Amino acid sequence: MHNLIALAAGFSVAMCVIAAIYMIASLSYMLVDEERSYMDEPPAFMRPIWPLIKLVTYVIGSNLPSSYLTKVDDQLQKNGVSFMVTAEEYISARIILALLLPALGFMALASSGSVDPLLLILLAAGGFYVPIAWVKDTRRKRDAELIRSLPVYLEYLTMCVDAGLNFAGALKQAVEKGPRGAMRNEFRIVLRDISSGQTRGDALNRLAERVDLKDISVFVRAVVQAEKMGSSMKNTLLIQAKTRLNERFQRAEKMAMEAPVKLVIPLVIFIFPLTFIILLFPIVVKYIEQGTF
Repeated sequence: MHNLIALAAGFSVAMCVIAAIYMIASLSYMLVDEERSYMDEPPAFMRPIWPLIKLVTYVIGSNLPSSYLTKVDDQLQKNGVSFMVTAEEYISARIILALLLPALGFMALASSGSVDPLLLILLAAGGFYVPIAWVKDTRRKRDAELIRSLPVYLEYLTMCVDAGLNFAGALKQAVEKGPRGAMRNEFRIVLRDISSGQTRGDALNRLAERVDLKDISVFVRAVVQAEKMGSSMKNTLLIQAKTRLNERFQRAEKMAMEAPVKLVIPLVIFIFPLTFIILLFPIVVKYIEQGTF
């Protein structure tokens, strides 16, 4: 009798959960997602809960202060993730993860009969922090990609200017023909700013402020200074391309020189003891067979 009651209760809970998921999915898919027409796909950890994110965004999006949304959007732009999520979606993801992880943890702990409130609080804090960690990791990868791809785009710009195009035309050709990635997205924003009426210097200065990298800032200052002084844009871009390429090789050489030092700890902890064990094992077995030990 008790088994039948437990089975019925479990079946009822499962049906309620399925009905709730189906209702949420139905409501979320009814929402129009037109604002993402020109955006990249959301990150992988958000895709399983994307219907919930859409629903929460629809509910709280219009209720959040515009100043707070602007601040969050500026942070997303500086970290290079504004092409994947909007400020409202980012805030919704933090809220959902802060509620979903403790709920899943409670369900798992309730089956064992012991629920630790401290663990649920830690899960909530961890869920709230996951999008922040993702933004920081994306920023780190984006900075590395920008530094690596900047010399390639400078070569494109130099060739296009040498062919007779102005800087804006050369930048447009570099964006169209250059490799996909963060540098292409940033130069695309520069073109958009120029098309909207900003001067070339202001658009490039916005790029330097948004990216906040030394290599980009030096490039922007050189181009803006060449424009003000009337210097040859071709020579300026050529010097910048050679300088950035040399710095790229120097960083590669530095990393190659640091590699043996970084390998010392794994060698001492893992490789050397295992080597000694492999070499000494036959000797120890031989002595054991001879009865020496």
